[in-house]
Amino acid sequence: MTIDRSLIPEGARVLCAVSGGADSMCLLHWLLRQPDLTVTAAHYEHGIRGEEALRDAAFVEDYCQRQGISLLVEHGDVPAYAGENGLGLEEAARKLRYAFLEREAERLSCDVIATAHNADDNAETLLLNLVRGTGAAGLSGIPAINGKICRPLLGCTREEILSYLREHQVPFVEDSSNLSDDFRRNRVRHQVVPVLRELNPRFSEAARRTAKLLRQDEEFLQQQASAFLDSLPDSLSIPTRELLALHPAVSSRALRLFCGQALPLSHVEKVLSFCGEDGLGYLDLPGLRLRREQGRLYADDGNRTCIPPRPLRPGERLCVPEAGLVLTCEESVYRGEIHDLFKTYLFKSTNICGTLYCTGRFPGDRYHPQGRGCGKSLHDLFRDAGLTQRQRDLVPVLRDEKGILAVLGYPADERARPEIGDPCLEIRAINIEKA
Repeated sequence: MTIDRSLIPEGARVLCAVSGGADSMCLLHWLLRQPDLTVTAAHYEHGIRGEEALRDAAFVEDYCQRQGISLLVEHGDVPAYAGENGLGLEEAARKLRYAFLEREAERLSCDVIATAHNADDNAETLLLNLVRGTGAAGLSGIPAINGKICRPLLGCTREEILSYLREHQVPFVEDSSNLSDDFRRNRVRHQVVPVLRELNPRFSEAARRTAKLLRQDEEFLQQQASAFLDSLPDSLSIPTRELLALHPAVSSRALRLFCGQALPLSHVEKVLSFCGEDGLGYLDLPGLRLRREQGRLYADDGNRTCIPPRPLRPGERLCVPEAGLVLTCEESVYRGEIHDLFKTYLFKSTNICGTLYCTGRFPGDRYHPQGRGCGKSLHDLFRDAGLTQRQRDLVPVLRDEKGILAVLGYPADERARPEIGDPCLEIRAINIEKA
């Protein structure tokens, strides 16, 4: 059985999602055999299967207690959340489960979140996306890495996982909902995959190869789309003629990156047709307004989420809800190195011109990051960081009446660099949840 250890850095703190089923128990057991890792288990009880779900939670708690494994358990109400948000049970369960994992991983300063998706899961996902109708991204299957989330078992089949559990005498529980065909994935697993395995006994492996090749193609096309947007002098609009000259595989991806949304094909076609017309015009799509003016396409005209200018004064706290942050501003004295890099800024008080503001980016913004020795435009700074257009709009910028003092998440400007003993304004950025 091939488990991909390369996905987890040496000496990492790992949060392992454990349902109690075969896959997750295999993953947990394997992680604990890696001597350099610090492993915490996490179990999310969805509130769907009644006594059986509570049995699973008790099983995981008992196993972890006997093995001396640190465990986190959270009980949710997926049916209520699904009803309140108009979601199916599967999607609602996934959203709540990952929110729990990401929240606890941040609290514990974990380097990675390990989940137990396997090769058969990957093949089923590919088929489900094919039935729904999708492009290369949807047919790329489940990514091995997605942010902090990693999936070391993605190259292992269920049979290999069961064999591992037998060999190492690892217990697990069966989820009775996996036997029901009420869920789409189960219908694919029980009715479609067996037929495909009759045609090719190594179907899961073949699907994994296909997904890998399509993911490579998707990554290349995304790079082409990003390169096109990065080549534009104005990141807030697209020249329609240049957009239409691109291959459709690139123009569609460039549009999605520019709009910051997963536009369906029908909407992409509408936008491209809209770009082919002349004069001033508007196109409204769900959650998005586009404007065509003087041969350029603009997104979210008048409604684009951005950070409005807000003054930041000593002794005050400023909420920046667009970025999910609270900023504090205090008078201080510079005593040396800042350890909370790019979340705490100290500006020499005498070098601040007028009122200090928190804003979003402005067209043509430039500043001189400390330690760089040269000026840099925010367009280039954000491009190098790989930010989407929507993400760029939501980066807070600290500036006074003379210009930029800092871009949150990046070095401060040289202009207000303090020396030891200088009176300063100390700005701290705190997540709203922690404020």
